[in-house]
Amino acid sequence: MSNPDEQLLHYVEEFGLFFEQFGLARTAGRILGWLLVCDPPHQTMDELAKALQVSKSSISTASRLLIQTGLVSKVSFPGERKDFYRISEDAWIQAWTAKNNQTTAMRLLAERGLALLPDDQSGRRSRLETMRDLYEFLEAELPKLTERWLKERAELA
Repeated sequence: MSNPDEQLLHYVEEFGLFFEQFGLARTAGRILGWLLVCDPPHQTMDELAKALQVSKSSISTASRLLIQTGLVSKVSFPGERKDFYRISEDAWIQAWTAKNNQTTAMRLLAERGLALLPDDQSGRRSRLETMRDLYEFLEAELPKLTERWLKERAELA
């Protein structure tokens, strides 16, 4: 059986592969995975490069993307000369909100397609109508679910 550190590294690799499926660079996914399990929860670029066995330039590129998306924050501490990276406090709710915004884009995309097809083409229209209806439903329901989750989290705090 592998040791706990090896198991964590396999988990981090799995995280990278998972996020790669959604168009994120594997290194960015690996950084996220590592920042979720590392101790301390903030890491320098050197520490990330060493732990993930990638170049500092790869860490720099991926961390910029993660900072732009709001998943990772760059922090500094008094007396420290280096910057540190950590999972943002609201990383997952930001990611979820961005996903919710995609539902609107998908609904609008379906509606644009429907506008191009004549009304009497029900066979051709049905696929787009199903797409539109699903995303219209999600567009209305996901914000409610998000609010409920935030409320429950606040009550637990």
